[in-house]
Amino acid sequence: MKEILSGNEAIARGAYEAGVRVACAYPGTPSTEILENIIRYREINSSWAPNEKVALEVGIGSSFAGARSIVTMKHVGVNVAADPLFTLSYTGVGVNGGLVLVTADDPELHSSQNEQDNRNYAKFAKVPMLEPSDSQECLAFTKLAFEISEKYDTPVMLRTTTRISHSKSVVELGQRQGDLPEPKLVRNAPKYVMLPGNARGRHYVVEDRMVKLGQDGCSMPINRTEMRSTSMGIITAGVSYQYVREVLPEASVLKLGMVHPLPMELIREFASKVDKLYVVEELDPFIEEQVKAAGIAVTGKEILSICGELTPGRIRRGFGLPEQEPVAPEKLPGRPPNMCPGCPHRGVFYSLNKLKAYVTGDIGCYTLGFMPPLSAMDTCICMGASIGMATGAVKVLPPEEQKKVVAVIGDSTFLHTGVNGLMDMVYNKGAATVIILDNRITAMTGRQDNPASGHTLMDDPTNAVDLHMLCKAIGVKHVRGVNPHDLDECQKAIAEEMERPETSVIITNQPCVLIKREGVFVKGGTLAVEPDSCSGCRACLKIGCPAIEWVGTPGEKKGKAHIDPLLCNGCEVCRQLCKFNAIQEAK
Repeated sequence: MKEILSGNEAIARGAYEAGVRVACAYPGTPSTEILENIIRYREINSSWAPNEKVALEVGIGSSFAGARSIVTMKHVGVNVAADPLFTLSYTGVGVNGGLVLVTADDPELHSSQNEQDNRNYAKFAKVPMLEPSDSQECLAFTKLAFEISEKYDTPVMLRTTTRISHSKSVVELGQRQGDLPEPKLVRNAPKYVMLPGNARGRHYVVEDRMVKLGQDGCSMPINRTEMRSTSMGIITAGVSYQYVREVLPEASVLKLGMVHPLPMELIREFASKVDKLYVVEELDPFIEEQVKAAGIAVTGKEILSICGELTPGRIRRGFGLPEQEPVAPEKLPGRPPNMCPGCPHRGVFYSLNKLKAYVTGDIGCYTLGFMPPLSAMDTCICMGASIGMATGAVKVLPPEEQKKVVAVIGDSTFLHTGVNGLMDMVYNKGAATVIILDNRITAMTGRQDNPASGHTLMDDPTNAVDLHMLCKAIGVKHVRGVNPHDLDECQKAIAEEMERPETSVIITNQPCVLIKREGVFVKGGTLAVEPDSCSGCRACLKIGCPAIEWVGTPGEKKGKAHIDPLLCNGCEVCRQLCKFNAIQEAK
């Protein structure tokens, strides 16, 4: 049976066919849809974790108990999961409990704060890494990764990129593997307890394992040579293989399915058969540097950029080939990223801008508070960093400057890693204000549940973390809730807490407008502008709501506001800004 699947869908299917019993993740583009598709297979216990470190630790636990387990995350999530990953490389996996870690990299930074190349993690942690080049390989490599994991007693990393994750191709479906042993506890403390005395011996095991994998990789079918013209040979992997075949159809190709460890003898043999050798790879010269270190002459980043994702056009330019005729771009109006109409974050950032706060921001929809006209975010580094950065800033600023520092963080991000930062702020007496934007969902990656939402990935009702009580338990004396759609209340609360010479927390209490769960969000009445009352002052435009448009004469500044009834959901933030009562409920 065949289906057209995205890479993420194919990985989910591969996990099912491989007999996986446990799947755990923290959502992050471009990896999110893997778990969202795995929940279709009820044989797999699937769950969202508070962060990637916890997700991997859950996977390690089920692996040690003898069950095949898959853990997925975006590339920066591996930074969070690195601590257990590096030691897991030493311990190896459980008996019959293969473990696969999917890292979804994001070349070109489509939805990320950096462009790191996680092939380096495989080398650093000393674990094998497979890299598929289409959806069929996503399925097949996922299954193979579990076989390698159990054969070589190692976690296996499966690397995708945004293009592979989201593009679709035909996939041949198979049956779920049904002959796997039942999970059971197997005690082997010297292998799994990484005290220094045990870990020293395991390091030798890791090094021997990587040598064996490098040797065996030379005969693995996923590393294959495609001989054509011998004038040019190209080593490539992943989506780059597809581009090479399109742009350079006559070139001989060594397609690598396992990008770490490299099958160096196979590479050496391939190099001996071609006149000129190239490496075509996205981001870092990962393959290129190792090939050069082996004494093999090769060209790579001299002609291809280290920044951004590759495209057929960029490869054409790199190899000096004629460009294809450019297609005239469609003339479309600019659409900068924006918060949704009625987003509960909008009032907070409008208030922060008015108060001239120095805002240490975080990762989420609210990062768009940086964009004009709200323009109320000054820093954004990584998940959970806003609170720690606010603590660091107030350590060195004079008292009047300290008052300006406000950390902003979402509910999911707060539970991901922000709670540790708040603990530190209270413990070390940081005098800063923290705003937790509780919209009751992990909104930016597609409205996934989290420990504060009250539902699991499987949509089962569960305990919802009480953020107010959690902050109190940490030691925050001053915790208050606000309605972010009430501008006066919001601005007054923030202004008062900014004056407080100790840690304080404000928690917003309005949900994401896109939550589909019944009873969570109640749509208000649609608003409209009374043209005769509108003075054209543009005050309503200062909140950047996409439901509000400016209707005017071309070339003239004069005009009037208009509210699109299809977009407006009646949050009434704009109505509070209009001094002429021109915004009223639609008739």
